[in-house]
Amino acid sequence: MRIPLRSMAGTLGTVSTLALLAACQTTGGGAGASDNPSPTAGSSTSQQANAMADKAMYKPIEYVNGAKKGPQIIVIPGEIKSNNATFTQRFGANNIADYAELELGKANFRVLERSDLGPLLNEFTLAYTMGDPQKARKVLQKGKFKTTKWIIKFDVLKAEPVATASQGFDGAALGSIVGIASGTRGGYAAGTAIGSVKTGETTGVWIIGMRWKLINANTTEQVATGYNEQKMELGAKSTSVLGVSSSAAGGLTLDSLVQRLVQQNVYDIDKNHK
Repeated sequence: MRIPLRSMAGTLGTVSTLALLAACQTTGGGAGASDNPSPTAGSSTSQQANAMADKAMYKPIEYVNGAKKGPQIIVIPGEIKSNNATFTQRFGANNIADYAELELGKANFRVLERSDLGPLLNEFTLAYTMGDPQKARKVLQKGKFKTTKWIIKFDVLKAEPVATASQGFDGAALGSIVGIASGTRGGYAAGTAIGSVKTGETTGVWIIGMRWKLINANTTEQVATGYNEQKMELGAKSTSVLGVSSSAAGGLTLDSLVQRLVQQNVYDIDKNHK
């Protein structure tokens, strides 16, 4: 029995529509993994890269006294004493203060956001950093500063790559020796295979150190201080055999490391000074 082409086209169109609706229902109508526009989505390289990226994602932590309401505080931009261009081009004091406001809020401190304080915050910060506590105290008697208990600042004292190590293998020389020594066709083939092998691996380690200070909002005197360091490892490796190559590179990013240092410092403040 012959089926008219027009009828068959209509049937196929109906089937396609039903399949599309089923797919949308399966994914909830939203953007799922199947909607990933990357041409390598779902491949082994995609899975490897995503597994490495997952380790660098933001991870919230539980603060010991998180259930206890903390005092009203203000975070002022600290100092970055590192001269490393890679770090200073990536980070400013305001970036770190933003991370600090986020984490202190999660630790249940009442954080007055810098954007709500206007020029008063700049006036206080300038007076404090210039070593004029009398002028700084005058600013603290104005506006929202009056009900503030602490001023908190975070300073980066160290940010530098401290170690690098690398190793690799190039089979060209060994392959030539094997081919010449054997003198046979099979030996030359083996030498060619060995000569095609190239591997390389490089690892670098950074150390970043951050200090925190609690400042009495009434007297501008330092209440407490602390310091923490963390390491960041960056690595890359590659392999090539008979024209087939693979490579991978990654590690914790500077952003993630700075945020984890802020978390560590806020943990100390929450635990010991709330």
